[in-house]
Amino acid sequence: MRRSLLYIGILFSAISCGRKHPELQTGDLLFQVGRSSRMEAAIVVATGEAGTPDYTHVGIVAAGGGADSVLEASTQGVRIVSLDAFLDAAARIDGRPAVAALRLKDTAGVADAVRRARTLLGQPYDYSFRPANGKIYCSELVWESYRTPDGAPLFPARPMRFRAADGSMPPFWTELFAKLGEPVPEGVPGTNPNDMAREPLLLEVGRWF
Repeated sequence: MRRSLLYIGILFSAISCGRKHPELQTGDLLFQVGRSSRMEAAIVVATGEAGTPDYTHVGIVAAGGGADSVLEASTQGVRIVSLDAFLDAAARIDGRPAVAALRLKDTAGVADAVRRARTLLGQPYDYSFRPANGKIYCSELVWESYRTPDGAPLFPARPMRFRAADGSMPPFWTELFAKLGEPVPEGVPGTNPNDMAREPLLLEVGRWF
């Protein structure tokens, strides 16, 4: 009996530890539930949707085949990090990185998209969340990089939401934009990871959680 229980325990451990990770391709998008911070909380309040993961960050797989790296616009600016570093920065769900991999249903232009993203390396992070200001936030990096054959952005920009469902403005945004000396860009066209992850042109190919 003890031997049977030991066998079951080993089998369960092997199954849970051997969870199959997504097989990534260059140009896949990695949507991350960020670790708890005031900014992440404010993003979730404004863009979260009941019953779905609250994605607060997105990056672009820059290479596939076991040597994966990720292009991202983080608070350190537009940079390349290892896949492991990207996963380590995520929140945990059942002990696993809260990251999902999504892929364009039509992958014809992803190589060009990654090349465009690379040209933005070194750009500072855009705390203003405004277009065409020489700074980039995470989903804006994707928006700028992924384009149709005629050069139009592949992902739509929609009026941005900073207010909570009850209409109140989270203190984080009030304090941030007061410090910047700018109005909160409520309604300015833009993107966010939650909306982007729900776009019908994407297909989830796997997740770590």
